[in-house]
Amino acid sequence: MGHQVIIFDFSLIRGLWEARVKKNKERQKKEKERLEKSSLEKIKQEWNFILECRKKGIPQSKYLKNGFVDIDEKILDMCEKAPQLQKRITLSDETNKETNKFIFQLSGEQWMEFPESLKDHTYLKEWHVSNTLIQTIPNYIALFQDLRVLELSKNQINHLPVEIGHLKNLKVLNVSFNNLKSVPPELGDCENLEKLDLSGNMEISELPFELSNLKQVTVVDVSANNFHSIPVCVLRMSNLQWLDISSNNLRDLPEDIDRLDQLQTLLLQKNKLTYLPRALVNMSKLSLLVVSGDDLVEIPTAVCESTTGLKFISLKDSPVETIVCEDTEEIIESEREREQFEKEFMKAYIEDLRERDSAPSYTTKVLFSLQL
Repeated sequence: MGHQVIIFDFSLIRGLWEARVKKNKERQKKEKERLEKSSLEKIKQEWNFILECRKKGIPQSKYLKNGFVDIDEKILDMCEKAPQLQKRITLSDETNKETNKFIFQLSGEQWMEFPESLKDHTYLKEWHVSNTLIQTIPNYIALFQDLRVLELSKNQINHLPVEIGHLKNLKVLNVSFNNLKSVPPELGDCENLEKLDLSGNMEISELPFELSNLKQVTVVDVSANNFHSIPVCVLRMSNLQWLDISSNNLRDLPEDIDRLDQLQTLLLQKNKLTYLPRALVNMSKLSLLVVSGDDLVEIPTAVCESTTGLKFISLKDSPVETIVCEDTEEIIESEREREQFEKEFMKAYIEDLRERDSAPSYTTKVLFSLQL
């Protein structure tokens, strides 16, 4: 049977998307203005004031009156004049200054490459680079043998250098929401890696088998990519506790998924799964399983009625057609932004679920906007 080909006026589709994005931004602006006028903003101000008082060692009796927070700035001014508090503040500032000298931070679209002087600071332990136009990680990263944290989210990075395998002390690698299409096998040499975040790159479809060597990894996030199955290397990460492979193209799960016997959280929503394997019942430490229920026709009864404390969540997507238009950068960027927003929503949702004694059997997701 031949494929049906539907011809669209792409200019019309683009116009519809632009109107939708504009309308969404206007809605977010109005929501922000409403929140600023609401009691939520007052609560936020009070909480920030309390945090500031605690940071400066100010006793509760100074800012709490009959159970209410007095956000009088004079309280901070008066207490700052106290010599003992001033000494404590000075010591805190010195500690922060000492810590910050091991951290490299960079942000802003004016940056298209790493500063040349960076290679002279090989003692650094953390890199935090985001929201830049940087496309390439320099090869001299191999010189940073003390590097523990590599946070490079929301840039334009299109590949990881093989030199990354020299970072034997690396514990956190976050290259989410970049333009990666693959991952080098050498990453498997980072034997102390504990967290790997490749989410939001949209086009990664496989991981090298060499990543099986990452036995210390507890968190893997490969959501919003193009995986058709759970990579074999992930199934061999014996200490894995959190796996997010949502927003991919999974059609089934491996029958031996229960080899991930330490797994506690498994996020599978927004895939093309039609059934769940019974092997999930054997995963005694699994406490949260999230799927999209619209395509599922077979779910083991034992999963839904688990006596092990498993919270099984089936999300119901709103029936809105998704129009995909190739070679339209604005639509791709809009999709990326939507994935970021949904990720933040799911993070808050999961944190809320963990605080409950029980979970709803399903959640209907109509719009990702919270009415307070």
